[in-house]
Amino acid sequence: MYHNTNELTTQHFRVLALNPLGEAFSENWLNNLLFALTILGLIILVTFGFFFARYFKLWFQAYMSVADVSLVSLIRMHFTKVNPVVVVQAKVMSVQAGLDINRSTGISTRRLEAHFLAGGKVINVINAIIAAHRAEIPLDFDQAAAIDLAGRDVLDAVQTSVYPKVIDCPDPTRSGKTTLSAITKNGIELRVRARVTVRTNLAQLIGGATEDTVIARVGEAIISSIGSAESHFQVLENPDMITRVVLSRGLDAQTAFEIVSIDIADIDVGENIGARLQSDQAEADTRVAQAQAERRRAEAIAEEQQMRAKVADNRSQLVLAEAEVPMAMAEAFQAGRINSKT
Repeated sequence: MYHNTNELTTQHFRVLALNPLGEAFSENWLNNLLFALTILGLIILVTFGFFFARYFKLWFQAYMSVADVSLVSLIRMHFTKVNPVVVVQAKVMSVQAGLDINRSTGISTRRLEAHFLAGGKVINVINAIIAAHRAEIPLDFDQAAAIDLAGRDVLDAVQTSVYPKVIDCPDPTRSGKTTLSAITKNGIELRVRARVTVRTNLAQLIGGATEDTVIARVGEAIISSIGSAESHFQVLENPDMITRVVLSRGLDAQTAFEIVSIDIADIDVGENIGARLQSDQAEADTRVAQAQAERRRAEAIAEEQQMRAKVADNRSQLVLAEAEVPMAMAEAFQAGRINSKT
């Protein structure tokens, strides 16, 4: 018993000696943990309060409009550098216009964020979709976003589809000319100014030719149709013959527009190009004939000079021959072939 009592006493002193330090360590660890948790809670509370105070108005606007924009999405936009005002405004406009804002198939917040980050004009796209929806023109968000990112004004395209656009042919702002000049078969110049009414073809807006191509094609067709006319009287009597021929060629193929109509706004009679060309040709022929006559005259003069030279040569040969006759007679006398009796 005594041995056991001493052993218990020794263990008791050891526990008393270590217990104060253990209790102090436990209390310090617990206090540090509580302090860290308090600081973390304050940080979370301050952060939440900051974002709540900053984006509560937008979130409440979206909530009251049933625009399906969560506060977490607004906080995410803050870190992804997306303007939440633009996204919320676009979602509210979509809801008020009755568009589909389903997260998987409609105009979702994620799609709007992606289009904004790609450099697109979100509000312009939404306005275009709303205008197309009101006019019953098929246009979804993906197509509108693609048109916008391609650099085209999608809202202007939809408005042109609803309200056709009139283009001058030729366009003075592009070419500096106010009329097209064409010549009929009888050589009379006609100066024409046309107005082309076009409507945007949304299906070919991406990759389709622009207004410049339409103007060039229409101008070429007008000049060709006038050039095939027998006389300018025929064109002046029936100017609609030009529009019929031009419209039948399908000039809007592979363009971003659909030609609604082509109207001849003005026709003026210009110069008689045929007569002027004939006069110029006659003058040219006269100059050619004069040049040929001058050449023939020069050839005749040269031939005359040659004949004169031959005559002079023959005369000189005759004089030489006459000079040899006395010499031959003297030689004959001397040789006795000729005597005085003979």
